Amino acid sequence: MAAGQASSGNAGAGRSILQNAVVVGVMTAMSRVLGLVREIAMGYFFGTSALKSAFDLAFLVPNLFRRLFGEGALINAFVPIFGEIQKKQGREEAFRFAWKVVGLLAVFLSCVTALGILLTWPTAACLSETSRWLLPMPMLRIMLPYALLICVTAIFSGILNTLGRFAIPALTPLLLNLIWLVAMFALFPFFPGDLDAQMKVLCWTVLTAGVVQLVFQLPLLLKLGGRVRLCLDGVFRDQRVRRVLRNMVPAAIGGGLIQINVCLDKTLAFYADASGPAALEYAERIVYLPMGMFATAFVTVLLPTFSKQVASDDLAGMGASLERSIRQLTLIMAPCSAALMLLAYPVITLIYGIKGGRFGAESTVLCARALAAYAPGLVLFSFQKTLTPAFHAMQDTKTPMRVGILGICVNVVSDITSIYLLPTGWKHVGIAISTVLTSCVTSSVLWCLLFRRIQMPRLSRLLAPIGKIIACSLAMGVAAFWLWPRAASLAERLAGDGKLAQVLSMGVVITVSMALYAGLVALVDARLLREVVEDLRGRRKRKR
Repeated sequence: MAAGQASSGNAGAGRSILQNAVVVGVMTAMSRVLGLVREIAMGYFFGTSALKSAFDLAFLVPNLFRRLFGEGALINAFVPIFGEIQKKQGREEAFRFAWKVVGLLAVFLSCVTALGILLTWPTAACLSETSRWLLPMPMLRIMLPYALLICVTAIFSGILNTLGRFAIPALTPLLLNLIWLVAMFALFPFFPGDLDAQMKVLCWTVLTAGVVQLVFQLPLLLKLGGRVRLCLDGVFRDQRVRRVLRNMVPAAIGGGLIQINVCLDKTLAFYADASGPAALEYAERIVYLPMGMFATAFVTVLLPTFSKQVASDDLAGMGASLERSIRQLTLIMAPCSAALMLLAYPVITLIYGIKGGRFGAESTVLCARALAAYAPGLVLFSFQKTLTPAFHAMQDTKTPMRVGILGICVNVVSDITSIYLLPTGWKHVGIAISTVLTSCVTSSVLWCLLFRRIQMPRLSRLLAPIGKIIACSLAMGVAAFWLWPRAASLAERLAGDGKLAQVLSMGVVITVSMALYAGLVALVDARLLREVVEDLRGRRKRKR
């Protein structure tokens, strides 16, 4: 009887994860689609120019803080303790603790931001007047304060997610993309042909969007937790805050190592080729679309779910939820990976190839190569994103840190090897492959370490379904690759040689490929589809 109840509870947790992930996925998809539209506009105005690459490098710095303190170490150390306090002492006490953490974060990041801005001047003075490294400096001075704004916003999102409010936090990134697009189309006409002025407008736009994102979440946060009560009195004497800091330090080191990988990739790409960072960014934007819609949505729900299960001493339930999430994520991400890898060139042409813009044939080739290299990593990136919250939920931030050290070693060796061995035009491709290889190594190690601790996720229960999914995905990808030129030829005869023909042909390929994939999965293991359908039906029943 107890076993039956546990099984039912685990299935319920799995359904809850998928149901909430659907909410987050739909909201995040809106932002990701707008983000892709944003990059299409960036490609039209700037192409793969050195100025665009410099902007990507400058924007990487505040994003590094966001991923480290907002979405990374601090939030992963904060959410389990916030959830524990809420469960044991009530919401009011949990919010009192939260405002202490927010105040401490605001003071720390304000000092770091001010110091970073000041250091840009002596750094620029050390460079030659013709150095391409001078380009990011003025952009960095404007955008660095965005780090403070977006990190506080991310803490607010973590609080709301823990309280079961996923929609508003998931919609928040949409505001950046929306404001960004409005600024380009409304303000760029005032600076026709002046790329430097247009780029400065974008930098100030990013800072403005950070303020809007912060303010957007405040009404719901205040409704749930009362007025803002920032107070630093006795903050370091609070044992709960000290626990957050203790858990955060190793996670910050581990997360910092991961972000060092990201910075290293873009920096080495800029060193090897001025177009490298821009080409990687355009390709990443396409890869991050399914990642944001599905993998990030699952992870957003998994951390608070795992935290509650650990707080209830339900490690078996956490393991079952993890296995279910891995199966469902693989079912979604594997076909995306195969399609993007085999159809990289037509996908890039369709999305970025707009006549009259600065995204020309050379940009298309560079980006298509990067996209094909990134695509196999979709499944691996998802695995890593799914496994890491399990350690954070157990308040173990040291293990991901150690794995991160291993990852940066693999990445450094692979990046440097690519830079020196690959020819011009392919060096950034080697950097993309290094990212995938690093994710493969770190995911494998995290999997083994987690299994040693809780005997889950069990490879024996996942190997067969994952193998079937990958086989079906590859078959679908080959069929899509065969179908594409035929669909394109037919579309050109019907609609001419233009964007409409590309859209029609891609629509046909996607529709046929999805139907083929669903049929293949149903043929080899219908239980995989049935599990997803059951979880989605559970969501609809809950709504009714």
